[in-house]
Amino acid sequence: MRLVDDRLPAPGEQEARVRVEATGLNFADIFACLGLYSATPRGPFTPGLEFSGVVEEIGGRVPSLHPGVRVIGCIRFGGYASHLNVDARYVYPLPEGWCPAQGAAFPVNALTAWYALMELAAVRSGHLVLLHSAAGGVGLQALAIMRKLGVRAIATVGQPDKVEFLVRHAGLSRGQIIIRDARRFSAQLEAALSSAGAPGTDAVLDSVAGEFFQAGYRSLKPGGRLVLYGAASLMPSGKRPNYFKLAWRYLQRPRPDPLEMTSANKSIMGFNLIWLWEQHMLFRTMLEQTMKLELPPPHIGARFPFEDAPRALRHLQSGSSVGKVILDHCDTGLDRRKAN
Repeated sequence: MRLVDDRLPAPGEQEARVRVEATGLNFADIFACLGLYSATPRGPFTPGLEFSGVVEEIGGRVPSLHPGVRVIGCIRFGGYASHLNVDARYVYPLPEGWCPAQGAAFPVNALTAWYALMELAAVRSGHLVLLHSAAGGVGLQALAIMRKLGVRAIATVGQPDKVEFLVRHAGLSRGQIIIRDARRFSAQLEAALSSAGAPGTDAVLDSVAGEFFQAGYRSLKPGGRLVLYGAASLMPSGKRPNYFKLAWRYLQRPRPDPLEMTSANKSIMGFNLIWLWEQHMLFRTMLEQTMKLELPPPHIGARFPFEDAPRALRHLQSGSSVGKVILDHCDTGLDRRKAN
């Protein structure tokens, strides 16, 4: 990655120019930078899918916004920048009482959690959900939504220190939390189900896949739904992918049998939020529905200066972060810069 200077044109008819104050990091950014994300633009590109900031200028047909208002928003790449011209249909007022970092931590994770839980898994009060990577940005948003709706959780994490965090921050009991171990995950899940007094799960939210996929699928009760929206098990650990190792993991991926799914009355669904981008009304409706729940501000696990974007991405890639990792633009001044 490198910092470059750029000159923005005037915002278009349906655009707002935003001076960015904070940018949220996502695993999609890492996969994109490593060349492993199918939605990445060709050639040099600027990462970043979400931001918060201050409107500086509006186009000719944006009556809902005015200069000086603080906003949050989504963009189809380009968020690692000090200034943006962004489609106003993907911009929303910063919730009252939230700081810019909390605003930038919200859109992508909230939309992902809402779409997985409500649109695809169709959860309702009393349901039990197996939630992987529960201490991450999407996981914490999913837990917040589930608490509001009366949905129970079995949460998994990859590291022991995240258990105490979930107990303190999310109000989970230790019996609801699994430290994932690929060699005995089935037994771990059976013990958690027994502790919950449940014969199985109603839904699985899976951002890990790999060795944990089959046990999650088997845990579903008839009518249950597994929603896959990531594959952290394929995350390379270094600066460059080991393509041999990735190819081996890819060849070992689960291959569900549609006929078995039919007889078991279970569903597997997958989605990538980027491919819903053109459905701007769906984005806005989901964001408004999430806002109506009056969720607490997102948890910020780490903040990095804008110029430290590579270090911030490595921190997220390490799997040691909790909550959201944020790029802070407070020291970017008036320079119009972006990270390619």
